[in-house]
Amino acid sequence: MAKKAVASLQTGSKRLTKAIKMVKSEKTGAYTFVESIMAPELVNDWLNKK
Repeated sequence: MAKKAVASLQTGSKRLTKAIKMVKSEKTGAYTFVESIMAPELVNDWLNKK
């Protein structure tokens, strides 16, 4: 995992975070980006998960 990005989003009364991580494919060696929108408390767990 080479790069991490986190952006905070405000939607109505809910506070959400969009997290983007760069994942290297084991087959081709190419990098892809995986995005997810979640609660701010869950971001570190999601980024540390492989």
